[in-house]
Amino acid sequence: MSKTNKLTIGLFGFGVVGEGIYQVLQQTPSLNATIKKVCIKDPLKKRSIPDELLTTDPMLILNDPEINIVVELINHASDAYAIVTTALRKKKAVLSANKAMIAEHLGELLQLQKLYDVPLLYEAAVCGSIPIIRNLEEYYDNDLLQGVCGIVNGSTNYILTKLIDEKMEYKTALLQAQANGFAETDPTLDVKGFDAVNKLTILLLHSYGIITSPLKLLHAGIDRIHAHDALFAASKNWQIKLTAQAKKLSESKVAAFVLPQFVTQESQLFGVRNEYNGVVLQSSFADKQFLYGKGAGRYPTASAVLSDISALRFDYRYEYRKYHRAVTGSVLCNDYFLCLYVSFDAISDIALQDFELIEEFRTHPERSYVVGIISYAKLLRSTWVALPTVSIIVCPDGVIENMEALSLKKKSLELAGVKFKEPVKEAIDLIE
Repeated sequence: MSKTNKLTIGLFGFGVVGEGIYQVLQQTPSLNATIKKVCIKDPLKKRSIPDELLTTDPMLILNDPEINIVVELINHASDAYAIVTTALRKKKAVLSANKAMIAEHLGELLQLQKLYDVPLLYEAAVCGSIPIIRNLEEYYDNDLLQGVCGIVNGSTNYILTKLIDEKMEYKTALLQAQANGFAETDPTLDVKGFDAVNKLTILLLHSYGIITSPLKLLHAGIDRIHAHDALFAASKNWQIKLTAQAKKLSESKVAAFVLPQFVTQESQLFGVRNEYNGVVLQSSFADKQFLYGKGAGRYPTASAVLSDISALRFDYRYEYRKYHRAVTGSVLCNDYFLCLYVSFDAISDIALQDFELIEEFRTHPERSYVVGIISYAKLLRSTWVALPTVSIIVCPDGVIENMEALSLKKKSLELAGVKFKEPVKEAIDLIE
C-alpha cells in the first residue's frame, strides 16, 4: 500500500476499543481510512453505528475484495486465530490486539506473513498506548539490548498500588479494580500472570528474535501476595510490581520470566501506579530508557490501533530482523539464579533445601518468610512454587547470571555482614 491508497477496513468486534476507533476515524479524514463493515456477535445489542455497517457473518468481510485491512478486536483467542489466518491467506493486511492468540501462534503467523506477502501488526496487543514493539523493532539491535523489564498489565498494577499505598487487603483492592473497569469480572488472566506472560512472549520475539510458548516461561501473578508481603515491602520503602523480564546473560543466552518483584525508589518502575504501564529498556550504550503510559482502556488501545492503521499507508511491516538472525542469535536458558523473597504459612509448604543460600529467615505464627538464592532450573521443577499458601517475589537486582556471579554476590554480602544459613541444616533443624 502507498500513502495515496485508500484504506478500507473490516472491523471484528465493536466493544469499547472498536467504538473508540470508529469515533476517531470519523474525526481523522487525513488517514484516508474508512470502516466498510463491522462483524458483531449480538445483533440485538444497541450500538452507536449505522445498522447497514453491521453483520454477523465474518465471510462478508473476509471475502470482500474492497476490504484491504482487517482489524481484529475480539476477546476469544481461537475465533481471533481463525479470522487472522483467513485474512492473511486472502492477502489482507491485519491488525490485532489479541495477545493470547498472537503469543500462542507466533511461528505460524510469521510464516503466513511471508508466504502471502502481507503485514500483521499488533502494537495494541502489548502495553496499550506505549509503542514498545515499534521501538524494539526499529531502534534496538539485539546486540545492544541488555534487558527489558516492564509492568505490562494495568489491572494488577492498580491492585498492587492499593495494597502498598493504601494498605488494602487483596480482595478489597480487586473488587475496587473491577468496579472501576480495570479488571474483568473473571480476573484470572490478569491476576495469575497469564496476560503478562503472553505479552512477554511477544516481546521476546521483538527484543531477541526468540519464538517460544507462554507455557515454557515461568510465571506467577499477584493472587498469592499476602498482607505481610506488603508490610515487608513498606518496611524497606519498596514497591511490589508484577514485572515481565527478559535479560541478556551472555552473547547468546537470555533469561525470561513473569513474577512479582520488589522495586526500589531508584527504579523508574517505582512511580508507576494504578492502571499505568511502564517499561525499562537497558542498552549497552544508551543505559536505561523508560516508556510510560496507560496500558488499557478505550482510547489508549485505540491509539495503538490507529498508529498501526496510519503505518499501513506507508506499507509498514515488522521485519523481524532479530528472528532472521536467530541461527547465530539468542536462546532462552535456565542456568542462572534468582534472589527471592518467599513467604508461607507453614515450613512444610516449601523446601528450604532447594536454596543455594539463605540470607534471611523469619518465622511467625501468622506468616513466615525466607530470603535466599535458588537456581531458576530448580525453581521450574519445584512443586511448592505453585502452592496457594506460598508467595514468591523477586528481590531488587534479583537475576544472578552464573556461578561466578553467585560467588561474587556471596562475597559482597559477607563483607556487608550477612551470615548465611546452610539450607539443608536449616531444614533439618526446623523439622526436628
